[in-house]
Amino acid sequence: MTAPANSPARSDAAGTVEDAAGPGRFGRLRRWLPKSVFGRHALLALVGLVVLVLVLEATPPFANSQFATMSYYAIAAAGLTVLTGLNGQISLGHGALMAVGAYTTGLLLTPDGLPLVVVMVIAAVVTALVGVVVGAAASRLHGPYLAGATLAFAIAVPGLAIYFHDFLGGEQGMQITAPRPPAWFSDAVYFLSANETSGVKFLAYVGWVTALLVLLLLANLCSSRVGRVWRAVRDDEVAAELAGIRLGRVRVLAFTVSAACAGLAGAVLGVVVRLAAPSGFTIVLSIGLLTAVVVGGLGSLTGALLGSALLVFLPPAITDVGTSIGLDDVQAAQLAPLVYGAVLVLVMLLAPSGAVGIAKRLVPAFGRGRGLRGRSSRDHHSTRRS
Repeated sequence: MTAPANSPARSDAAGTVEDAAGPGRFGRLRRWLPKSVFGRHALLALVGLVVLVLVLEATPPFANSQFATMSYYAIAAAGLTVLTGLNGQISLGHGALMAVGAYTTGLLLTPDGLPLVVVMVIAAVVTALVGVVVGAAASRLHGPYLAGATLAFAIAVPGLAIYFHDFLGGEQGMQITAPRPPAWFSDAVYFLSANETSGVKFLAYVGWVTALLVLLLLANLCSSRVGRVWRAVRDDEVAAELAGIRLGRVRVLAFTVSAACAGLAGAVLGVVVRLAAPSGFTIVLSIGLLTAVVVGGLGSLTGALLGSALLVFLPPAITDVGTSIGLDDVQAAQLAPLVYGAVLVLVMLLAPSGAVGIAKRLVPAFGRGRGLRGRSSRDHHSTRRS
């Protein structure tokens, strides 16, 4: 039975209204939100920008460096969420795609060369082209075969830096010149907060402004017809193909978008770490990103943010706990991966929907219509009707 034109379900399928505002505090709050999907996402990005300024200006330099690290994890995890959570493709090669972005940045970013923004865009485009090739080759693979193919890619790419050592720096890696904060930016920050702008804080701003833009674009893309097609392919390939969807083209597009995000993340990583070396893009990085997506909540951009925060802040916190109970530095450092693995196992057993799923259970209003995966059934039927 087709829903009436003015019903909540019909409005949600059309992508114009998230859902009907329920009673209570959250319902009254939603009435003040913009009606369009882009307006709501832009408002959230603006709120995120304000929070970013407050956090970076209120935290010490070490915390600034941690937030800079979290920014490139968040960008890569958001791209992987699109690929794995929405389109159902498992990738163990995103660490290698980040390497492509980082090395491209290292080759192009010179003190008197192109601006940083232009270099980052070129890094994303180059990585997206690599994603087209890899995605086309992997578009006919599924499950463990796809994971194995991307795993081979993740192992092979860092080796190229060693083989072309004269061009890419070999085992020692390529030094990347971190840009200095421009005078107008330092003046603006000092006008707002009366704080000086260090190089680390500037890079944290660069990373998080890039992350907010990526999240805004991906959120709009996931709410569009393209996102509904991705979810339809993930939920039922046969039904999607019978509905006229070309599976290969859809998979390659998802892989390309995800690769572009990984390239941007690699560019941010390069300028934050100031180095692009094979040891920084091992299979451990790819597995860590996939773990962050699963722990945060598969198919949710909010979950990607939570998972990236876990990657950055959990290991030092566990190391501090280990030191406080009498372990030496080596034992405390080894405790972090153990606890991280235990958290992953517990989340997969007790809360398969991740941290976002737990939040939806605790705050029902948060979960109504918010999850990308939760709308899959309605989106799938709406895509078939279209």
